[in-house]
Amino acid sequence: MTSSPYPPDISAPQPPRPNVAFRRLRGQRSPGEFAAAVRRAAREIGECVSCDARYIGRVEAGAIRCPNYAYERVFLHMFPGRSLADLGFAPRASVRGRSARPYEATAHTRPRSAATPQTLRDPQVTEYTHHEESDVRRRAFMTGMTGSTATVAVATLTPFDVPPGAAPGDTALDRYPARAGARAVEEAIRRIRLLDDRHGADGLYRRAAAPLRTAFELLDSGTAQRDITDRLQAGAGELAISVGWLAHDSGRFDDARSHYAEALATSRMAGDEALEAHAFCNAAFLARDVGRPREAVRAAQAATRVAAPLGSPRLLSLLSLREAGGWAGLDDRGACERSLARAQALFARGGSDADPEWMSFYGEAELEGLEAQCWSALGEWRRAAQHARRAVALQDPHFTRNIALYTAELADDLARSGQPDEAASAGARALGILRDVRSSRIESMLATTARVLLPHRRAAGVSAFLERHAAARR
Repeated sequence: MTSSPYPPDISAPQPPRPNVAFRRLRGQRSPGEFAAAVRRAAREIGECVSCDARYIGRVEAGAIRCPNYAYERVFLHMFPGRSLADLGFAPRASVRGRSARPYEATAHTRPRSAATPQTLRDPQVTEYTHHEESDVRRRAFMTGMTGSTATVAVATLTPFDVPPGAAPGDTALDRYPARAGARAVEEAIRRIRLLDDRHGADGLYRRAAAPLRTAFELLDSGTAQRDITDRLQAGAGELAISVGWLAHDSGRFDDARSHYAEALATSRMAGDEALEAHAFCNAAFLARDVGRPREAVRAAQAATRVAAPLGSPRLLSLLSLREAGGWAGLDDRGACERSLARAQALFARGGSDADPEWMSFYGEAELEGLEAQCWSALGEWRRAAQHARRAVALQDPHFTRNIALYTAELADDLARSGQPDEAASAGARALGILRDVRSSRIESMLATTARVLLPHRRAAGVSAFLERHAAARR
């Protein structure tokens, strides 16, 4: 787990110094090649790091003055006999000592800081550079925050939850900052989900980073009663999953994996089975999408074990579909069909009071859509198209993003099943919906469909779709 929702070290008076020593160790390898070597080394010692070329670039530029503990173990494994100083990093104590106190001060004295609502309303705002030295187990350095600090922190959730006219200095927030913070975190989660349902993830991901950081700051303030702490812990974990989903749907897979891992760690520390099942559920979906079907099966099965006592057949149905997706990726038709049958039987039991709030998207349309994806992965294009068509027809109009997803799925299934004209028509409908929805995942699906349809480009309908798709990409 490598993500951290804290802002950069704002106390540093000088620009970062390039890490020349680390750059020398990379040698002739590209940043991407070196990142792959880091991930391999991590697996050798049982660590999980989401290292990519961007991370290597940040280390070499000096933006990461000291790696977190997981990366430290990996680097020392890769370069035995060397210390962190030999690798060009600053002592951990100096990094931690410089970050905590100045941030606490600015939380009291700078209401227009980078985490204020004003900044968050700007969709072009630059995402925070995270402290790589921080992870869930070491968030305790924030426990010195006072109640008034928590009040300011609550204000950073405003873009997602506070009604117009509400002021962060209201008496309720001043008197009960932690309680107000718990409500604000919970409402921020609902607001993010609603916006994602209508508009997709691409425009939301950067804006959601600050509320996630704020949620953990409120949790780490250490001033709340046990019941409020439990609510904050559950809320912070659910928010991490929501932000992870935004990363997932916008194609930032390493970020998504990191956020899901953070939510999983939070759930384990809190003993929250519902949150743990949700984190495993999303991790299974991500694993399927990044080509790790066996991991998808294991994560879905782990989620099922945790969720079994929770009393929600609908949740178990969704988890069976996640498992089915993994089996389809492994080309195990028999196991996939068994999981699909189990999902349908559990779904038929109906909803219950035990169904988690986050499952509001899971209805008959989603059941059909996920089954379509399984048949598509198995190469059963016509059968997949039948389910995708039903998913489009059944979907509640509120879920604009899902309608675009199912329509794009239908277009691809039709294209691969030898029905280019119908595929082009469905693709054109999906492009129309994408005027209001931003999802890299859906855009990638349509790009694949366009490539499949290229041999049929002389057909009038196909030609029109290809031209419109090319114009949309430009």
